[in-house]
Amino acid sequence: MAWAQTAPAASAVPSAAPARAQAQAASAPPPRPWLPIPRLGGRLSAADIGLVINTADPYSVAVGRHYIAARGLKPAQVLRLRLPTKAVLSREEFEALAQAIEQRFGADAQGPQPVKVQALALAWQAPYAVECNSITGALALGFDAELCRDSCKPSRVSRYFNAATTRPFTALGWRPAMLLAAPTVAAAQALIDRGVASDGSLATSDREPVAAMLLLTDDPARSVRRVLYPEPGLRRPLGVDLRMVPAAELPAARRVVMVTTGSLQVPAVPAPDWVPGGLGDHLTSYGGDLQGTHGQGTVLEWIASGATASHGSVSEPCNHLQKFPHPQVLLGHYVQGATALEAYWKSVAWPQQSLFVGEPLAAPFSPPLLPARPTLLGPTPP
Repeated sequence: MAWAQTAPAASAVPSAAPARAQAQAASAPPPRPWLPIPRLGGRLSAADIGLVINTADPYSVAVGRHYIAARGLKPAQVLRLRLPTKAVLSREEFEALAQAIEQRFGADAQGPQPVKVQALALAWQAPYAVECNSITGALALGFDAELCRDSCKPSRVSRYFNAATTRPFTALGWRPAMLLAAPTVAAAQALIDRGVASDGSLATSDREPVAAMLLLTDDPARSVRRVLYPEPGLRRPLGVDLRMVPAAELPAARRVVMVTTGSLQVPAVPAPDWVPGGLGDHLTSYGGDLQGTHGQGTVLEWIASGATASHGSVSEPCNHLQKFPHPQVLLGHYVQGATALEAYWKSVAWPQQSLFVGEPLAAPFSPPLLPARPTLLGPTPP
């Protein structure tokens, strides 16, 4: 794709860049024209979700129980099984999980009430990786052993990227997934409740605008997504105020619905003024290492701050733009009424190492606000 990036690994860059590089990074790049965003014709619903609970994990059992009640899932939509509670699965352990999911929810589903779901919610904090693959990436695209020889290489391309379909399993034959992960059971229950509370909360045209924050930092290697930042300003028909500002201004922002940045740590202390359904992520090498063993901020910090969904990489991805959420695609699908799961998954072109965490069905902009025709969020290109 035209927006490939082959700069050094984000984790390999010194924390203190030269003053000249810092000054260059602090200045905003020219605004990038909007990427065409397809018109959506719906979104995932609770009936489309398959929930997987690890009966060997008390966190999973408690969080799964809360999700069933919150989203009204039927018994046939729930798979209970025993899994290791460690962070990283072996390929063999993963294959057993994938087979159980296929038997319960797949094309050849067995049992008295087989359900062919479109997407998955995984009710646990760990496991979150399969060797160098994320567990969400491996479940959707299949395990990629070759990537583990050099995790900085380009990975499998997602046909779901910027796609119009609302039926990923029907259209593509695989299911995007999200972890219902948070620092504690109570925090996970609060996460789920935020997702439910978000539904339709931003769908009215007479409400106060919400802020989509495109942050600027002095970290050149982690700031590569700035070339994808669109022109800031208030999108009145959507009620979204796009702001391109230094990261230090985030705490003062009100009614935040999205934060995109590149940084070693999560800029969420003090916590932003999130609206229910808020999305936040930072480009760094190991944001998806939920145990924080690499000394970098993780997805769980976004969730703890009040975000409803996030994204991080579980292994060294280098800073290929395709391995991280495209801010225009993420926002472009979300404001049309897509769920958090759909918006995040559709924004990553190479999601093999991507860990998606949050409440999958959060949909604050549903029903759709855009006119019923193909459109761009920005000015029409010549």
